Amino acid sequence: MIFATAASAPKKLRPASEVMKLERLGSMFASRLSFVRSLMRKMITEHWQIVNTVFDLDSKGHGLAIYRITTPANCYHCVIFSRDLAPEKRSDRVIAEAWDVTFALVEGEAENSLLEQMAANVPLQEAGRQHPRVLVLSRANKSLRNFSQFVAALAAGHQPDPALLTAVGYLYRTTAVYGNGKFGIADFARLERNADFNRPFAAQMLLVYILRQFSVEQLNHLASVQAPETSVPLHPELQRYLGIGNSTGLGMAPFLINHPQLIQQWVYGRERALARAREKPATAHTHARLHVLMSRALKHLQQTQTEDREQTLRNQKTVCSVAEVIDWLDRTPAHHALYEELISWARGHCSLEAQELINTMLIELYPELVDRLDDQLGCRESMDLKPDMKAWQLRDLINEKFDWALSYREDCPDDNYWFWYRSVEKEEPRLGVRGTESGAEKESALAIGPRISRCYGKLERFLAHNPNAIVVDFLLAHPEQKECVRRIQTIGDTPYGEIRANLWHRDMKPMHLLRTKLSFFGASRFDPKSDRWVRITLFQGAPLPWELSNPNLSLQQLDDWGFPLEPCLGGEENAQTIRGDTP
Repeated sequence: MIFATAASAPKKLRPASEVMKLERLGSMFASRLSFVRSLMRKMITEHWQIVNTVFDLDSKGHGLAIYRITTPANCYHCVIFSRDLAPEKRSDRVIAEAWDVTFALVEGEAENSLLEQMAANVPLQEAGRQHPRVLVLSRANKSLRNFSQFVAALAAGHQPDPALLTAVGYLYRTTAVYGNGKFGIADFARLERNADFNRPFAAQMLLVYILRQFSVEQLNHLASVQAPETSVPLHPELQRYLGIGNSTGLGMAPFLINHPQLIQQWVYGRERALARAREKPATAHTHARLHVLMSRALKHLQQTQTEDREQTLRNQKTVCSVAEVIDWLDRTPAHHALYEELISWARGHCSLEAQELINTMLIELYPELVDRLDDQLGCRESMDLKPDMKAWQLRDLINEKFDWALSYREDCPDDNYWFWYRSVEKEEPRLGVRGTESGAEKESALAIGPRISRCYGKLERFLAHNPNAIVVDFLLAHPEQKECVRRIQTIGDTPYGEIRANLWHRDMKPMHLLRTKLSFFGASRFDPKSDRWVRITLFQGAPLPWELSNPNLSLQQLDDWGFPLEPCLGGEENAQTIRGDTP
């Protein structure tokens, strides 16, 4: 693993005490280091080929589709089953048992015997017996309103209103994307050894990307079936503007807590990228580019719609702040210390989201410094116990590295307001109000701050009577503290591994946890449906499969798709002349 040491860390690296506050983490945006951007760059530079080999759909769009993915060293197949879904069975909950489409990424060839096994099991998802050659398993539901409107428009011979994708950025949304050995599929080690997918969540993101292409081709198929004489295919600009939705809830929160070393790598990678950018002197060119990027982001945020009142207010506040940033750039010419001056000014004048947007755009300015970090965002995790450490050294380590946790108050109702537990139905993470809601007997140990504080209190009392003891002596007296001590000793060397918040506190916002992880995935258009689950969009604006190996398009052109804007198609005449425009 690569950690932030005094020797290796850039000079302008932000301290963990600033970065790892929950509210700031929950204000981050997708960056060029996000997993969808990283995957797309790899696909572009290595000229991956994605070809539809089977498209056996009936007049209702139900049937089988298969896509072959060819990389420089391997081949894979994405197998998609589209089935009729009764309205009463339609649900984005993880407890659902049927979906519009179920699909999987399989290693190697998709021979008939494998397809038969997959047809019997992939549509069952968790209830099926999945094949060990399956790398990723997923399912998705249609956005019914968009889908029907898009089909009707294309069948009538004109393009759907781009504003429909501005309001809801997708035709399908996934409800789970499974990897890492779940339900019998290939385990994490298989992907870790695979050069195509050894970056975090690369295989999962590829499967989502191919679903996007299927949604386009299924849409065109249905329009053609409905009106073969008048239908037109979806315009390429709308194909690019089309994303894939995801509906996700509290299930993401435990991952952030249970994988602190991996989170360290993600955050440290982003912070190193930012530090490298901040060390560069601004020029007239980078000043102009920053202005363009901020202006695009402003328009993207203005076009972002959500029904959630709190998120709407946050977006409005960010829009106002970003407009002020653009005005500041208009008034401030390029000079050597422009970035530091902008960051300092933004701390006193801008919302947290606008501050983090500035950081995202500074990273975007320097691909030659940033993109080499793509391969350094993963790690092998292990928690090591040091039983022979002096007990007083453990106490000092907590004081030095985990002082943020010691503000927890055992007797304060606000500090103990929430509790985390797992549901009986499908072992889903849940959040309850302590003393009011049931489930506390199933509580999960996700609140690291209170755990460390309690451990510290017991350690202090132990040391009062055993000043020369070592850690193993403390653990013999308090064996229940073993996992906490192991975490303290290990994560003390990973400054960005712990979220510095009491996850039991009344003011804790679960949405910040969800957005933290989703920003690293590359999500956009956060649309909360409550304070505990959210819909987002992935791959909106991303290049299309047939563009990945287009010699007329450079990496720089293809990779510039962050913060996409509603396309202007140029009138009905243009829409009528695009038949056959895409391969």
